[in-house]
Amino acid sequence: MNKAKCEAEDYIQFLIAAQKTFSTVEAANSHPAESDGPAHDAYTRLLERLPPDSAALWAEVSGHVDKTRGMLVIDDSTLDKPHARHMELVSRHWSGKQHQVVQGINLVSLVWTDGDCCLPVDYRIYHKDSDGLTKNDHFRAMLNTAKARGLEPVLVAFDGWYASLDNLKQVRTLGWHWLTRLKSNRQVSLSIGNTLAVIDIPDIPRDGRLVHLTGYGQIRLFRLVATNGDVEHWATNILTLTEDGRAIYANRAWRIEEYHRSLKQFTGIERGQFRRARRQHNHIGLALRAFVRLELQRVHFWISHAQAKTSIIRDAIRLYRANPSIRLPSTA
Repeated sequence: MNKAKCEAEDYIQFLIAAQKTFSTVEAANSHPAESDGPAHDAYTRLLERLPPDSAALWAEVSGHVDKTRGMLVIDDSTLDKPHARHMELVSRHWSGKQHQVVQGINLVSLVWTDGDCCLPVDYRIYHKDSDGLTKNDHFRAMLNTAKARGLEPVLVAFDGWYASLDNLKQVRTLGWHWLTRLKSNRQVSLSIGNTLAVIDIPDIPRDGRLVHLTGYGQIRLFRLVATNGDVEHWATNILTLTEDGRAIYANRAWRIEEYHRSLKQFTGIERGQFRRARRQHNHIGLALRAFVRLELQRVHFWISHAQAKTSIIRDAIRLYRANPSIRLPSTA
């Protein structure tokens, strides 16, 4: 069997360096070996032959996370594909960026964070038509995998969309604590036979109130009222958690929003124009691995993702200006 002309690291480094165009053609055209470099078909075959799972991602990340510290955060984000017509994995999803339902690929992410560093440790592509799995199925599968990989977080945080009884019980079964938001109509009990929606609880102190979540058990409930009057209800199974502690964990959980924004802005994860599911899946997986390199660069050298990307093109411009090839032709 002939040796592959390009490997995963070749494509990852291309994603880090590329600024606007993220395609196998451009990856081949920008390969360092100009005369005998791989054709774009070699990069296409790379995306076809890689296993579409998170094993390679975990192999790279595992040495950079403290398995007994930090938080795990789960959330999903839509990779916009507004012009896709015949692209597998694309369906209709809600986009937080667009604030409407759009065409795209739904990426469910599990990240580890200690409040500063934020690294993806697992991911799933939500496309129920192809695998029959719901987002909640992916939620539980990723947590089971995290447990099998030896992760023991101090807390698992997730959006209220994932706060179903089955999910809460799953986290408890794994022996972990959780923090989430609850919908205002979620049913709780203050005493036996006194069940009401969380929005109807008359008084919740700043440091929360112990209540009985219907179908689950005792939890601590917090109420936050914004200056514009919006009300949020947070809940946890850490019965001694204070508001100050809740705020710290909630701020750390927000890192997944920053993660999704940076992932889209700097790795080309949304711009892979591949019709076949396996190629699109592997493009996404390699983009996550590109993010890992950018994030570790930021943590170790205090260089932002934007600075790291800009420095690449700045160095290229500097080299060109030292020996420009496009000049005013001679008129002699």
